[in-house]
Amino acid sequence: MAKGFGGRGGLPGFGGLGDINKLMKDMQRMQQEMLDAQEELKNSRIEATAGGGVVKAVVNGKGRLVALEIRPEAVDPDDVEMLQDLIVSAVREAEEMAEAQEKARMENLAGGINLPPGLF
Repeated sequence: MAKGFGGRGGLPGFGGLGDINKLMKDMQRMQQEMLDAQEELKNSRIEATAGGGVVKAVVNGKGRLVALEIRPEAVDPDDVEMLQDLIVSAVREAEEMAEAQEKARMENLAGGINLPPGLF
């Protein structure tokens, strides 16, 4: 038995990390769960509205705009700026909701570990 390894696959100086094979398997499992979560987020849909529902933005879980609905009563040729503001508002809200959902999902998978954005 090699001195300092404790016969359990631990590394010297790392205070009993335990079995390095188990650690590697746990990391691979966590990485796969992160990849699965990213795919689920990409396929999810998040909606936000503005102007009492006359404008609806739909984004995927990654915040990419996938649909925009504008009800006819929102269109006033004499007030195009209002429509533009409603669109921007709905899109921003949907993007923020998607970002919050993604952050919560990744934090849940990471078990509270603060991982750098875009790691997986």
